Amino acid sequence: MSNKKLRPRERDSIIQSLKAGVTPRSGIQHIQVGRAKEVEALVRDIDGISEGGATFRLIIGDYGAGKTFFLSVIRTIALEKKLVTVNADLSPDRRIHASAGQARNLYSELMRNLATRNKPEGNALTSVVEKFVTLARQQSDQSGESVDAAIQSRLALLSDYVGGYDFAKVIEAYWRGHEADDETLKSNAIRWLRAEFATKTDARQALGVRTIISDTSFYDNLKLMSLFVRQAGYAGLLVNLDEMVNLYKLSSTQARTSNYEQILRILNDCLQGGVSCLGFLLGGTPEFLLDPRRGLYSYEALQSRLAENSFAQKAGVIDYSSPSLHLASLTPEELYILLENIRHVYASGDANKYLVPDEALEAFLFHCNKKIGDAYFRTPRNTIKAFADLLAVIDQNTEISWRDLIESIDIGLERASDMSEVSVEADDDLANFTL
Repeated sequence: MSNKKLRPRERDSIIQSLKAGVTPRSGIQHIQVGRAKEVEALVRDIDGISEGGATFRLIIGDYGAGKTFFLSVIRTIALEKKLVTVNADLSPDRRIHASAGQARNLYSELMRNLATRNKPEGNALTSVVEKFVTLARQQSDQSGESVDAAIQSRLALLSDYVGGYDFAKVIEAYWRGHEADDETLKSNAIRWLRAEFATKTDARQALGVRTIISDTSFYDNLKLMSLFVRQAGYAGLLVNLDEMVNLYKLSSTQARTSNYEQILRILNDCLQGGVSCLGFLLGGTPEFLLDPRRGLYSYEALQSRLAENSFAQKAGVIDYSSPSLHLASLTPEELYILLENIRHVYASGDANKYLVPDEALEAFLFHCNKKIGDAYFRTPRNTIKAFADLLAVIDQNTEISWRDLIESIDIGLERASDMSEVSVEADDDLANFTL
């Protein structure tokens, strides 16, 4: 646990996220615990991307088990290792494959959330393009060639890929706007890169290109973006897609199959060397993967590739090199450290301002265990949220005893236990658990 004091804004952001049952967008290093081997495996993946390779991982865990938090941890590590990251949640109007704009919507969301180490909060696409232009100018100064020629030479590799020619033309258009101080041209180039042009006619009039980023080119343009960020001086591109269970929930068998075929294409490319400097992390529930009727296992080609290592299963161990990584439950010791970290954050990093003693942490976990058993290890979201709520009440009502409060949460935690047994559809309500 760090003794470093937290800035009020960072502290409040973390606490508000925990009380809402969601992952903080920043400051996760202050509360991260456990899963060292999983993190180590993903760090190796990130290093592989930096060296020109590709990776594909499914991050599997129950609702509230910490998938989103884990993805955020890996994303932070990737940024520190000079990767560019993009992340988005799938939803009914955001899919990997579609014909009515849902895949383009997903791509737009990814580009809006594009982040670098200097801009970890997202909206870094313009900064990446500017850095590419800067590197092209430096190359021009060193070689004596024109900046246009330098840009074309740096983007020459893209022309070998689907859509690469127009992608390069858009970058060149941005450069022309940069030189002519034409903000409209620069804005149109960024709009195209964000898939915000709805028709080819509009794109041709604005930029002189004949294509746009559409449903059919979702994955192809991610490959182009991975090559482009490499030419802009970054190590590669990491794509984080969460809430993959939304594909599992699609009522149309054809729609599910089309999306699963796209996942298969991505998996094959990444594992067979068909792409470089690109990684995918897909977060989903066990049902999304294992259900033989609606999950990825319903698609035979995916089942054979994603099946768990039978030797590891028989030995009772985990194969951390598998494409599907099942998040292990937190141990009681790890959960205790997690509560210590939350208490530390709530006190802004000042041990003299702790609202409850160590005894309260032990009592809280004892009551959790007594009421909901090992479920509070498998799905720590409810326990974390309840503890943050406990601290909030004590902070605002100093006359209330923490012992009395812990006794009062029994009913709430028991309700959470009952909810953990319900169907996939009702699992969404776990995020709404309150004291």
